[in-house]
Amino acid sequence: MTQIEQQNEGQHSRPLSPTTTAQEDITTAGQRKVNLIWEYTQAIIAISVVLANLVVGIVFGVKKIPSGEYPFVLSSSLFLIVGFYFSRTNHSAIGGVGKKPTQAYEGR
Repeated sequence: MTQIEQQNEGQHSRPLSPTTTAQEDITTAGQRKVNLIWEYTQAIIAISVVLANLVVGIVFGVKKIPSGEYPFVLSSSLFLIVGFYFSRTNHSAIGGVGKKPTQAYEGR
């Protein structure tokens, strides 16, 4: 056994007592589920907008339609939706919602 393993052996002898109530744990678990659903919804919307733009771009290229006739709303939605998706999506919130060590619990 290494020296580090010997030092850590005594530290892991008993689990820490919980610092949250059962209700706080239930609330946090519910928030994680809602965040997960929202993350997937945002991803589906962003992917759909990107695919729509790709399909229209390919169709316009195959039919040799001038680029000036490309629907402005599609390119605008592409940059808007994808930009918001990457700037607003908080992937760490799936497992990281709830009371923070430096923040007092304020209820819902």
